[in-house]
Amino acid sequence: MTLLFRASTLRSLRLTSIAALLLAAPALLAAPPKPAAAPAQTEPDRSSAYYHYGLAHFYEEMAVNAGRQDYATQAVEEYKLALDADPDSRLLQDGLADLYFKIGRIKEAISTAQDCVKKDPNDIDAHTLLGKIYLRSLGDMQGAQSADMLQLAIGEYETLARLQPNDMETTLLLGQLYALNHQSAKAEAEFKAAQKIDANSEEVVLNMARLYGEEGDSQRAIDTLSAVPVEDRTARIEFALGASYDQLKKPKEAAEAYRRSLDIEPDNPDAEHALASALLTDDQLDEALKIYNELVAADPTDAQAEVRISEIQRRQGHYDEALATLEKAKSQVQDPNELSELNLNEALTYDALGKYDQAAQLLTGLLDASSHPDGKYSEQEKQNRAIFLNRLGNIYREQNKTAEAVAAYKQMVDLGGDDYEVEGYQGEVDAYRDAHQWKDASAAAEEASKALPKNHTIQLMYAGQLADMGQVDEGLALAKAQLTGTPDDRDVETDLAQMYIRLKRFSEASAQMDKADATATKPEEKLYGFFLRGEFYERQKMYDQAEVNFRKALAIDPQNAAVLNYLGYMLADQGQKLPEALKMISKAVDLEPQNGAYLDSLGWVYFKTGQYTQAEDNLRKANERINTDPTVHDHLGEVYEKTGNLKMAVAQWERSMTEYAHSLRADADPDDVQKVQRKLENARVKLAKLNTTADKEAK
Repeated sequence: MTLLFRASTLRSLRLTSIAALLLAAPALLAAPPKPAAAPAQTEPDRSSAYYHYGLAHFYEEMAVNAGRQDYATQAVEEYKLALDADPDSRLLQDGLADLYFKIGRIKEAISTAQDCVKKDPNDIDAHTLLGKIYLRSLGDMQGAQSADMLQLAIGEYETLARLQPNDMETTLLLGQLYALNHQSAKAEAEFKAAQKIDANSEEVVLNMARLYGEEGDSQRAIDTLSAVPVEDRTARIEFALGASYDQLKKPKEAAEAYRRSLDIEPDNPDAEHALASALLTDDQLDEALKIYNELVAADPTDAQAEVRISEIQRRQGHYDEALATLEKAKSQVQDPNELSELNLNEALTYDALGKYDQAAQLLTGLLDASSHPDGKYSEQEKQNRAIFLNRLGNIYREQNKTAEAVAAYKQMVDLGGDDYEVEGYQGEVDAYRDAHQWKDASAAAEEASKALPKNHTIQLMYAGQLADMGQVDEGLALAKAQLTGTPDDRDVETDLAQMYIRLKRFSEASAQMDKADATATKPEEKLYGFFLRGEFYERQKMYDQAEVNFRKALAIDPQNAAVLNYLGYMLADQGQKLPEALKMISKAVDLEPQNGAYLDSLGWVYFKTGQYTQAEDNLRKANERINTDPTVHDHLGEVYEKTGNLKMAVAQWERSMTEYAHSLRADADPDDVQKVQRKLENARVKLAKLNTTADKEAK
């Protein structure tokens, strides 16, 4: 009997039940081949080879099913005896190599398979086994070893792709290996080749989209996935589409894709989590909360869902509930990343409650726990530390701990990389500006400018600081130097427009805005253009035109907190459309509960509607966060005067005048300063009269 049967026959033989082999074994053992008397055989003894192959297969099955090493060893010996009888049998050589792989004797598997390839360079089974071994080994190695193993795997699958060009699995795997090796063009070529093999393959579409996503071209990934007709899309394709929209920060579209994925495959917790997260990002808090509650009901150990529930509760102002939910989640958290997220949310909740020391302690603990003595961090670790440091810096600013805030931002700069350095330097400058330490702010901005001379964001920040400090020509020159004559100039044009607005050079501001608007194509670019024009008109007290532009911005994004606050405050300050103004500002505060400026706006609109208790409550919260803002002190003075506490009103207006004296010229409108001065003088007169009357009555 010959061993030259097809590999498919071998595969069917390997599916033979152990019981059948046991029945056959006695017969095989009863008739062992007799040793040859001749000194050597020139022809292979295929009957003996087949006999030992049958025993090898029997012991292999026993080893796999019983997990016994002695059976594995016996199987290897039988394969060797079979090869002694038929040394050139490719099937036996491949079988022995495969057995070595199955029982974990990897070096011998590689050596045997390589011997097979030397004898027959076109041995598909040997190349397949080597490719499989190298693939599995990739995850067990790091650094140079991993890179070497990747090259070996690529080599094997390139050979396999040549030997079987129409094999879908081989082509896809080779494309994936190229992608892993950052050979994007080759990876794309393989995926396109796979698409020719099977034009309707889900795997091809998903791999191509993944490749584009990893290249940072999320829009191309979306285009690839969207090209599949809706009725032909699988749950996985819709899920990948949602993830791609997430990358582009388009939560509405992401949520729609995740919903379609769940329509196809309803009981998918991953898709439910992704949908809830997209809804949360899109500020659809009630819808997100509903899904997270359902996830917890289905799996009470789902700590991630509990943490997100607490985030929603915090953002809705239910701080005690948020803390209780986090406390409940602590017993469920196992993953270190989830624990970090939990502690971060707890810190943010304490921050919202004004418990700054507890918040700072939690954030400091997160930083200490993730600190490395050598100061070296992975990209993910850098991202996490940047989040912790940024929040810690903000909390210190709210506590007026400027030195501590600056120290936190300096640590962000030390992380390295433009993104972290830009955010860190910006934090330093803002911390000094909050404290009205203008010289320190200028020094920090200058340091940043020298450290990142080619970064437009940093250079524009320094330009703005120079202009604010009276070095107008130098600031404008530096800003204009960032113009490159490309579409990227739009950011420079808008920054120049902002500088001109602050300088009250309105005709030049208008010209810059016209240039910026001419290149605005994206919705967010058009939104900012309308917002800037709204500010442009409001600064000139042209309130009707300002309102028109703010409403155009809201038509693009009704959930934009900055626009809601600005328009709501402007209306409230004019005493117009107060119910709508209250609704707008309340929404802005819901979106950003810790924003001091928004809390001030909310307190002011409550004052304008005669709700003095709510007004005082929100203005006091605002004062805790931005107590160097003269407007907040002015508003508190108004509330105290209205509620009969004239002494506290005088104290607040005095503080307002002090802060105006330390403010930049662009931030201290002379009309506003004069109004506060008159209020203060009148209040002092009233207070003096009250004190005189009280003294007379006492006598």
